Amino acid sequence: MRRTTVLGTLVISALLTLGIATPAAAAAGTVDYVAMGDSYSSGVGAAGQSGLCLRSPNGYPGLWAAANDPRSYRSVACGGATTDTLRATQLIGLSRGTDLVTVTIGGNDAGFAPTVISCTLVSDAACQAVVDDAAVVVREELPAKLDATYRAIKRHAPNARVFVLGYPILFDVNAPTCGFAGMSIPKRRAVNAANEELNTLIEERSRAAGLTYVDVTDEFAGHGICAAANWIHPLVLVPPTNSFHPTGSGYRYGYLAALSSALN
Repeated sequence: MRRTTVLGTLVISALLTLGIATPAAAAAGTVDYVAMGDSYSSGVGAAGQSGLCLRSPNGYPGLWAAANDPRSYRSVACGGATTDTLRATQLIGLSRGTDLVTVTIGGNDAGFAPTVISCTLVSDAACQAVVDDAAVVVREELPAKLDATYRAIKRHAPNARVFVLGYPILFDVNAPTCGFAGMSIPKRRAVNAANEELNTLIEERSRAAGLTYVDVTDEFAGHGICAAANWIHPLVLVPPTNSFHPTGSGYRYGYLAALSSALN
C-alpha cells in the first residue's frame, strides 16, 4: 500500500499526471473513448455538474480526455445508474470503433448510498444490520448482474480496452469524531468492510470477464471522509447529491492518477 503525506501525495500525483500525459497524448490522439457507469464516472461531487445525469468535465473521464486529447470522447455515465440501467441506456454509446471504455458500476445495485445514510441515523448495532442486509445483495444478486453487464460491454465494443474502476474506501477510521452526523468508529468500520467486499467482487468479476480492474484505494488512502485532507464529501445538504462522492481533488489525484497509471 502506498502511503504519503498530504503534501507528498498532491505533489507526486501532480507530477505523475504531468509525466504520463505527454507520452499518452500521442497514442490517445487515435483513441475513441467512452466513459460509462454511475455517478462516480459522471463526476458527481466535482464542480460543473449539469443535466439529469449530473455529468461534470471535472470527473476523472473529462480530466483524462482534457489531458490526453483523444480522437473522440463521449460520456454516457449517469448519476444513479445501476447495472440494469447501464445495459438499457448506455450501450448505445459503444461501437466496434470504440478503443477505450472506463466504467464504475455496482454501488447503486448494492444500495450503497442508502446504507451509508441509514447508518448516520441509527445505532451501531442497527447500522451493522443494515450493512449486513446490503452484503446479502452483493453476494447473492450482484455477481450475475456484473457478469451480464461486462458481457454486454464487450459485445458492443469488441475492440476496446475496458477498464473497470473500483470505489474508494469511504471513511477514515482514525479521527475520533466524524462530522455533524457523528458517524462512530464502529459504524465507519462496518461501512468500510462492506465497501471492501464490493470492490473485491467487482475485481473478481471484471477479471473473470477479461477486463482490466483499476483499484483506487491506494490513491485515496488517508483521504477518506473525516480525514484532515478528505477527498470524499461527507453527508452534505447543498447539494445533497454530492454526499459520499469524490471531491475535485479526489477525481484528479485519486481516480485520474489510478487510471493514468493503469493505462501506461
